[in-house]
Amino acid sequence: MRTNTRRKRSPGPARPSVARVAAALAAAAALGTLAVAPPALAADGAGQAFTITDPRITESSGLAASLAHPGVYWTHNDSDDGPYVYAVDSRGRTVATVTLRGIEPRDVEAISVGPGGRIYVGDIGDNLGGKWSEVWIYSFAEPTELRDQSVDVIRYRVRYEDGPRDAEALMVHPVTGRAYIASKKQGGGALYQGPEKLAPTGINTFRRIADAPWVTDGAFSPDGTRLVLRGYFFATLYRWKDGAPAELGALSAPWQRQGESVTFTADGRAVLYGSEGKDSPVWRAPLDDDELPDTVKPLPGSSPSAAAGAGAPPVGSSADPTSGASAGAAAAASSDGPSDRALGVVFVLAAVAAVLGLRKRRKGS
Repeated sequence: MRTNTRRKRSPGPARPSVARVAAALAAAAALGTLAVAPPALAADGAGQAFTITDPRITESSGLAASLAHPGVYWTHNDSDDGPYVYAVDSRGRTVATVTLRGIEPRDVEAISVGPGGRIYVGDIGDNLGGKWSEVWIYSFAEPTELRDQSVDVIRYRVRYEDGPRDAEALMVHPVTGRAYIASKKQGGGALYQGPEKLAPTGINTFRRIADAPWVTDGAFSPDGTRLVLRGYFFATLYRWKDGAPAELGALSAPWQRQGESVTFTADGRAVLYGSEGKDSPVWRAPLDDDELPDTVKPLPGSSPSAAAGAGAPPVGSSADPTSGASAGAAAAASSDGPSDRALGVVFVLAAVAAVLGLRKRRKGS
């Protein structure tokens, strides 16, 4: 059911004005000055961390940092892939494929790591705008050994108190184990809270507790004191206290082809942003000051953004897979093809050219 790409693009205006065309050209020109291959990680840990290179992973829709395996991230495809979850290291290589026994996923959209390292997979998408009377969450124990294997899962049946809806964000609190889902709806999304403990039998009813923007993914910090929600072009950070979010402000989300996933690094010092598409890049953005989770303090003598934004060892250390030669390789890989920003420029220019062509034909008719 590969309808996700089409459904996620909002239709543009039918007849743009000359002013809008000019504005689009100006935006394209401005972006053009930035349309260069993304750099390797900067000294403060910011930049493109790695690229997911596995040809099977073309619709990476969720991302979650492993607690048992430093520098490893769990991901999955959006739909039509089967019951598979992939472990990807911080060089972008798949180091394990986990097959979930006994399930036939419908529209997997999110992944989260809960207490004890238990992994939760959200089969919560609803491309048809509320057709499914229920959706599902699967959980399994994070493997102690990274290798291809099959695992048994628990399947939880989920319904919303106010009826079916589309959703792409599942967040399991790392301390309480409570599950939350953010629905995806323009101008009317919401954050839903599951029961105190998910029940493997019966229905788990999720209740609305707060408004939410148009969300494609979300994640709790490892200590549970921060929540990040992201959309295609934005990310918002919240302080989490007493089971409710309080907005702290916007984060600097990267320009991506189709921004779909987000996770905190295992040490809570940075946020990673992922995108759908073949050879999709994962970007690292360090946190600082109030952005940092409550149990994480700025490093002594660090600059405002130099809070070592990495879940793995510090950049440049011998233990860091993205340092040295591998960081250079990442930069080289980035320069082999157009960056996401460059693709965005091409898209804008193509759209503008089409509009101008239509206007010209209308004048000549």
